[in-house]
Amino acid sequence: MQDAVSKPAAVSAAAHPPRHAARGAGLGLKSLMAVAVGLVVSQGVMVLMLQGVGIAGAAFIVPLAIAWVLALCYAASFGELSLMIPRAGSLSSYTEVALGHFLAIISVFSGYVVVAMFALSAELLLVNYLLGVLYPAIEGTQYIAFAILAVFTLLNLLGIDVFAKLQNVLAFAMVVALTLLGVSALSGGFAPHQFGASQLAADFNLGDGALTLIALAIWGYVGAEFVCPLVGESRCPERHIPRSMYLGLTLIFVVFALYCLGALFYVPRDVLTSASLPHLEYATAAFGGSGTLLLAVAAITATCSTVNTSLAAVPRMLQGMAEQGQAFPVLGWLTRTTRVPWVAVLFVAGVTGLPLLIWGNDPSTVGLLLVSAAIAWLIAYIIAHVNVIALRIRYPEAERPYRSPFYPLPQWVGIAGMVYAIVHASPAPELTAAVFTNAGVVLGVVSVIAVLWIKLVMRKPLFRPEPLENPA
Repeated sequence: MQDAVSKPAAVSAAAHPPRHAARGAGLGLKSLMAVAVGLVVSQGVMVLMLQGVGIAGAAFIVPLAIAWVLALCYAASFGELSLMIPRAGSLSSYTEVALGHFLAIISVFSGYVVVAMFALSAELLLVNYLLGVLYPAIEGTQYIAFAILAVFTLLNLLGIDVFAKLQNVLAFAMVVALTLLGVSALSGGFAPHQFGASQLAADFNLGDGALTLIALAIWGYVGAEFVCPLVGESRCPERHIPRSMYLGLTLIFVVFALYCLGALFYVPRDVLTSASLPHLEYATAAFGGSGTLLLAVAAITATCSTVNTSLAAVPRMLQGMAEQGQAFPVLGWLTRTTRVPWVAVLFVAGVTGLPLLIWGNDPSTVGLLLVSAAIAWLIAYIIAHVNVIALRIRYPEAERPYRSPFYPLPQWVGIAGMVYAIVHASPAPELTAAVFTNAGVVLGVVSVIAVLWIKLVMRKPLFRPEPLENPA
């Protein structure tokens, strides 16, 4: 095992980023891009993107592009924060210095821990359901979902080197499969188009509610900042952390644009919005019987990649919070040899498996849960943008190995865009109450827990920032 895997704890104690401490670590630009892409491109996102293009048609490319710009804005903020305060706790570490402990705990638990629980469960539920449809002999069983979760839990306990090698392979296979599906659909190389380009152009209409789909489109880009908790394991982080997010998000935009537009040549829009597995309808129409195999590869690799990335990044956020007193100390326990936060890994795996026992194989709640979770995630992004502004005001002379370009434009654009997306988060009027209720309950419960923890355990003020030079 490389020396780098023992560094997160040491790095987390530093107020300023050591420019050379992580240079011998094992994660380079390609590995970090694989992390960014691997978490974002999930099977749930594959479904939501097709639902978006089903609602708005080819005009969905507009909210998809706007969401890409907003994603670049959050990448700029996270890039600056992660190099200024390079700790495993990620957003909680930045927020406690900028805005205090209450918002630090809210940002991570609502934006990452709870969201990861729902998103990972949805991913495993979807792959389980899809394989049951493709191969009826296994329909109704949850063994596949739990097996995938168990395998990647074990592999992440083995250490960061195994994680990186797996992530590169999974991300490459997933991007190739989705790109092949989109390019082949656009070219009509395997099956004649059911709809012509002229018909798609005639249906292009932003008045069909396309701009209200920005929140749904943003869900196609959330999670690229999961590279930030890996700053201690990164090689040349001041260059590779920001670039991996920018390049990863741009690659995602291109792949999703091809994927979504290709679907319109083969599948009616009402089918894309109503089908439980619209990506299966898409692959079958574009490739016939062979499309099911391609989709199975894309779906399984997307799910495995998402699970792998989350089990690597979220536990390290919890580890950082434990080291700063914002969570139970046991979540910071590390294995002796690989220096992995093993209790945190098992905790994330456990809360992921619990909803699978409750939901079974019903995919009908996936879209609702993902959009509800997106609201919590967008709030976390707003906090990140506010962090950058607050720290620029409080510590204008502090060392910043990476500075957000065009400050403060990306921060204000990001905040405005995220607020707009939250207001229009519901993809359908009948789902509005359920979407905001789910998000509200999550944020309410986390807020109560955060107040009790800070007041009774940490015994600190809720909104007093910690000094940058001496973090708690």
